[in-house]
Amino acid sequence: MLPAAALAQDTAGSASDSDAKTLDTLMVTAQRKVENAQEVPMSITAINPEQLDVLGSGGGDVRFLSGRVPSLNIESSFGRAFPRFYIRGYGNTDFRLNTSQPVSLVYDDVVQENPILKGFPVFDLEQVEVLRGPQGSLFGRNSPAGVVKFDSVRPSQELNGYGKLGYGSDDMINFEGAIGGGLSERWSARASAMFQRRDDWVENTYPGPNDGLEGYDESAGRVQFLYEGDGFEALFNAHARHLNGTARLFRANIFKPGTNDLVDGFDPDKVSIDGLNHSELDSHGASARLRWDFGDYSLHSITGYESVETYSRGDIDGGFGASFLPDSGPGEIPFASETADGIPDHSQWTQEFRIESNTGTAFDWQAGLFYFREAYDVESFSYDSLAGGAQDGYQRIRQTNDSWAVFTAGTWEVTPDFQLRAGLRYTWDEKKLTVRDYWNTGFVPCVLLEKCTLAQLAAQEPDGDLSAAPKDNKLSWDLSGTWRLSDDVNLYARVATGYRGSSIQSAGAFNAKSVADPETSTSFDAGIKADLWDRRARLNASVFYYEVKDQQLTAVGGSTGNANILLNAKKSVGQGFELDFQAWLTDNLLVTLGSSYNDTEIKDSDLSVAGCAACTVTNDPELDEEGQPTGNYLINGNPLPQAPKWSHNLTARWGLPLAAGSEFYVYTDWAYRSEVNFFLYESEEFTGKPLLEGGLRLGYNWGHGRYDVAVYGRNILDKVEAVGGIDFNNLTGFINEPRLVGVEFKASF
Repeated sequence: MLPAAALAQDTAGSASDSDAKTLDTLMVTAQRKVENAQEVPMSITAINPEQLDVLGSGGGDVRFLSGRVPSLNIESSFGRAFPRFYIRGYGNTDFRLNTSQPVSLVYDDVVQENPILKGFPVFDLEQVEVLRGPQGSLFGRNSPAGVVKFDSVRPSQELNGYGKLGYGSDDMINFEGAIGGGLSERWSARASAMFQRRDDWVENTYPGPNDGLEGYDESAGRVQFLYEGDGFEALFNAHARHLNGTARLFRANIFKPGTNDLVDGFDPDKVSIDGLNHSELDSHGASARLRWDFGDYSLHSITGYESVETYSRGDIDGGFGASFLPDSGPGEIPFASETADGIPDHSQWTQEFRIESNTGTAFDWQAGLFYFREAYDVESFSYDSLAGGAQDGYQRIRQTNDSWAVFTAGTWEVTPDFQLRAGLRYTWDEKKLTVRDYWNTGFVPCVLLEKCTLAQLAAQEPDGDLSAAPKDNKLSWDLSGTWRLSDDVNLYARVATGYRGSSIQSAGAFNAKSVADPETSTSFDAGIKADLWDRRARLNASVFYYEVKDQQLTAVGGSTGNANILLNAKKSVGQGFELDFQAWLTDNLLVTLGSSYNDTEIKDSDLSVAGCAACTVTNDPELDEEGQPTGNYLINGNPLPQAPKWSHNLTARWGLPLAAGSEFYVYTDWAYRSEVNFFLYESEEFTGKPLLEGGLRLGYNWGHGRYDVAVYGRNILDKVEAVGGIDFNNLTGFINEPRLVGVEFKASF
């Protein structure tokens, strides 16, 4: 939603010689075809390449989009590797590598199902679209909250490209580049790449395996080939990613007991941990998008393949030693915990066939078939930090997922001013999980046994079975209408349903196997889309209400066993509004405003979860038949975790035309979110404070926008706040990114 760095400079002339500024028509593909966003009956925000340049100037990963779009939150307890998306407060806090999320991410028309795949870097993109509300007809399973859609810049016959190089705090280097053009009359190609690195900015004051932390180096590349024939088009894509660095840094006892204030003297640049912190990731994939044009009809085929390997290891207790030893800290460390998770083997195949009409009549339609196949192993390790990091536990699971779907959608122009849209999708879903290997000799319930084995693990199961194989099927649909009040104002209303398949949590040292039943959502939206002041301003606003039945929730940690289990809440609800506004207030000043209100609530009077080991829980305790506390707490009425009620974003860009084709500009952007719960229960300590972060950019461009040099700052107020917690055995948390300043040069051709 942020303004382009030079919104009007893609037309002939420059900012200094153009007439009164107007906003470009925003084209989106939310309905699987190119349309004017103002005519699509859905709450949508789109972000263009210039906006992404500004937000990503500090070398950030996909989380830099969080809060920059109304009702969008993105967070991670894995750092750059594993983003968790939330739309309208609806998401999933589960940190396991076989988890699913209710926000689907689609990259170049291929769904990225595994949460590790969702972190692919943001570079050389044509546009990012955020589609709020269930997208259960055209995008299908695991999209009951919405879809975040990334589209790369396509090859063309015209020779073009860019190079961008930035340098900033902690020896941060940020490079992007792309080049493309025609290879022959029919063929064109485009190659793009990025490289980012940053030195460690946190010092480890304990003589552990790591001297410094939070550094990384990451690279990614993409190659595309486009064939344009007579009535046939083929777009081939191959891409890869490599990440090496430290995992998310957990910090022991950073909260003052009884409050969510950071402890006195907290130093974000220092930690004291005795465990190893390391993260590495490699992924690659390819796709083939084919289109046959038969005049009144077009046939599409989309084939996608993705694969990822990853390993992430961290000091979970966030400190050193243990309280039963002479030396430990910071604060109380009941016992040491050091774990790792990885995916050694993974493959995802998708295939879609879709036919659409292009008759130009009052009724158009599309229909198709979709197949999804994913198979992978997940490894979990535990280590004894007190014995030099010796491995003391291991688990390997195998999960497969097969899904089939048939879908159809239609658009009927009832009158020139009234249009109806509808869609249907029927999905079959099969998932299977088996435990292939397990042993543990560490500090776990099996500690009195010589060794925890698969057989002993199965003994914890009520049925003695470590495997699970749920099968689901579901019909999802949507219905919407658009009323044109004038050439510049449209009203719309939409009702839609969504679906997420069953999820499985394997048995472990602290918990038995758990299976969450499928969840379904129903959402009601109504809104207005208007171009104002002769297209110098644009206003999009919507109100919404949704219900989720059998919502899958993850209960993490707790004092009764440090378990990690899946639950189904009978129902949860959300309601609120979104507002997008942008305007040229003068010919040199472009301002945007985004705002959203998300009021979420869990509605299940019998649902309870274990409370934390060291924090101050504010929910009512669950009582047994004798009226004694069970150690669990009732969460009925709580908001969903990581769901801020309020979020706002504001940008302003002021440009001063200089010599012909050159300009000096000032650009600032701000994002605010209100407080959030880190977990399902409510507590004093694990409630994230409101967070305000801002950016500032001073730049000079010339050559009609072809060249740009700038100095910038991210998190310029140097806000330091906890953005997540670890419910294990103490008041451990992790914080936001620090202030970063730098310089950047970009050349385009």
